Amino acid sequence: MTINKRPLAADDLYRFKLVSDPQLSPDGEQIVFTVQRVDRLTEKKYTNLWLVPATSGDPRPLTYGDHIDSQPRWGKDGHSIYFLSNRANEKQPQLYTLSLDGGDARPLTDMQGSFGSFSFSPDGTQILLQFRKKDADAITREKDEQAKKLGIVARHITDLTYKVNGAGYLPAEKWHIWTVNTDSGEAIQVTDGRFHETSPIWSPDDRRILFVSNRSDNPDLQIDADELYTITPDGKNMRELPAHDGGKQNPAIAADGRVAYLGRAYPRHFEQNDCLFVSDGEEIINRSQPFDLHLSSSSTLSDTGSEMPSASPVWRTDGTAVYAIAATHGNQHLIAFDGERAETIIGGNGCIDAFTFDTSQKKAAYLWGGVDKISNIWLHDMVTGKSRQLTRFNADLFAEIKLGQVKKVSFAGGDGGSLDGWITFPPDFDPAQTYPSIMEIHGGPMAQYGHAFMHEFHYLAAQGYVVYWSNPRGSQGYGDAFASAIYGRWGTVDYDDIMAWADFMEAQPYIDPDRMGVTGGSYGGYMTSMIIGRTDRFKTAVAQRVVSNNISMYGASDMNWMTELLFGEESAPWDNVEAYWKISPMRFIGNAKTPTLIIHSEQDLRCPQEQGEQVYVALKRMGVEAEMVLFPEEAHGLSRNGRTDRRVVRLKHIKRWMDKFL
Repeated sequence: MTINKRPLAADDLYRFKLVSDPQLSPDGEQIVFTVQRVDRLTEKKYTNLWLVPATSGDPRPLTYGDHIDSQPRWGKDGHSIYFLSNRANEKQPQLYTLSLDGGDARPLTDMQGSFGSFSFSPDGTQILLQFRKKDADAITREKDEQAKKLGIVARHITDLTYKVNGAGYLPAEKWHIWTVNTDSGEAIQVTDGRFHETSPIWSPDDRRILFVSNRSDNPDLQIDADELYTITPDGKNMRELPAHDGGKQNPAIAADGRVAYLGRAYPRHFEQNDCLFVSDGEEIINRSQPFDLHLSSSSTLSDTGSEMPSASPVWRTDGTAVYAIAATHGNQHLIAFDGERAETIIGGNGCIDAFTFDTSQKKAAYLWGGVDKISNIWLHDMVTGKSRQLTRFNADLFAEIKLGQVKKVSFAGGDGGSLDGWITFPPDFDPAQTYPSIMEIHGGPMAQYGHAFMHEFHYLAAQGYVVYWSNPRGSQGYGDAFASAIYGRWGTVDYDDIMAWADFMEAQPYIDPDRMGVTGGSYGGYMTSMIIGRTDRFKTAVAQRVVSNNISMYGASDMNWMTELLFGEESAPWDNVEAYWKISPMRFIGNAKTPTLIIHSEQDLRCPQEQGEQVYVALKRMGVEAEMVLFPEEAHGLSRNGRTDRRVVRLKHIKRWMDKFL
């Protein structure tokens, strides 16, 4: 029987089930993971725990209900699972435990604040927890109904880092280390004070806790002064461990006490690779630098991915190698760094987003997705080297849909060097016809497009557009020199590469040169705003979550003064206003003629709303056709994790605007 497949729709976002955080049981027999779904009536997103056998069998839900269960972790007995849940209080998660032998989930903690990562002591009796207490005045206000109704009277800000996109204004309390008894739930605070302590892990002998902390005189200004410390579980005997001079994160300890961690080789350079360092207490070796790889599980952009922190490195049990995820040429692979070698364990055209091993490290569970498939759980046999897929969430939905082909191509950049580009064709593409087209420019710029599913690209292709996207210089995944090429030079060689990509596509026989559009968000919004001021080759543009004026961006972004490092400047704008203005799209906006739609989120703290408003006001002032769409309550990541109805409306506005001119 022939099934008439339909095009992908904007509101298919409601039907996606997003898989995340696979955790392989100690014996390697089962994998617990999370599945997120959207309630269309309430627009709320709920997450439950699921379980799938590692041998054979279908996945089954482990928890139920309209709440958020997250961060599942196996207890040392292999029969219990610990996780975070807001089932008792929508606004305050707690740690819960659930036995696979039967019974309901049991709350383990009663704490007020934010939970970070947690892990188990080697003997399994204690949970090591990163936790940030709620400020005392917030707790007092919530106990008083009238005070709660009136809300905050004033915010007293003393730290330079006082707000974060997606979180809003930060509490005065810092992230600290706690221990929680796995049976009684007794919580004991191990550290306190004015410094953050993050990424805590136990030493293999149970006697010390390793963590990362910036304890410099002014951590808000000395942002790369993170160091590794150990402390005893009673909060005493803290000492600093030898490490390289620069930022540090995600440490892991070998059985013999050696420490592996991720970090950038040099301070004050955001554009560098994240490297793998190994310290034995005396010698510090950059294991990944010879291979020029960026170690990150969150560099490849997708609008259907999980919001997980970057995966930590994992030691091989015999201590001979360290496993880590590398972003490379549009892919994310699992690499084993073994002395002077870097062996690809899981590779191919696709992205691994997270991985875990069983105790023996004979099996690895991981998330894997590609340009035509949303991530699902796979199992890798470390002995045979073979992988197989265990879950097929969204298969029924995609059985209804006809997706366009995605093709990877190479083209010559602005300097003649070879660059990667991808083309998403309409589902019923006919090479004998000519099509309108949309160029998508990624954010970052320290990120990459690649073999990850983009609902937006497939949706626009389903509307009859050829959608094309690339990794110009400044992107990650191609080595330090490639990413550093635009340090202090935004809108120069990257602009040349993007124009070379447009030239390449315009020369294709199926592209109508008079119906070419452009769009992008964040750095892509910066580049879109730059393009409309420097060329009128595109018939229309949609500039999203814009960076338009590097001078006014300074201080207003949640990165505040750190934008000088992002832009590649060595001084503040009042000391070098010309340098900031030179690479600002507003410098060129007086030349703009391209009809442009501005899309911005009202709670975007990364690229503040005024950045988009500057472009909009300038265009209207000059008589250029322009509109602006603002999304209330949304932050910088609207296109990826915003409320679903707003994501749908955003896509329909992009389509409407492109249709009008193309």
